[in-house]
Amino acid sequence: MRHRNRKIYLGKYSKYRKAMFSNLAVSIIQHEVIKTTLPKSKTLKKIIEPIITLAKKDTVHNRRLIKARLRSNPFIINKLFKVIAPKFRTRPGGYTQIIKCGYRKGDCAPMSIIRFV
Repeated sequence: MRHRNRKIYLGKYSKYRKAMFSNLAVSIIQHEVIKTTLPKSKTLKKIIEPIITLAKKDTVHNRRLIKARLRSNPFIINKLFKVIAPKFRTRPGGYTQIIKCGYRKGDCAPMSIIRFV
């Protein structure tokens, strides 16, 4: 049975979807605020929060796990461990905030801003 095992597919194949969310996660780590569609930001929240929870404890194993998930350059991973994760040391969860910001002009897709709290 697949109770509560629902993925948001967004009309993409699995490889494309994984790459897209990896790139979105790198972008939010790099810029700390990004603007994207609402379904993408809701799914990105489920992806980025466990990454930050791993980054709160700086070990070689956690660095390797995050590098495998993000497939990013070392500068992004260092920023995650040295700048972003120390802000959330005492916070038990809820590291990101989604703010709805209207609709896109071209196709009326609901847009949102996702940022770190």
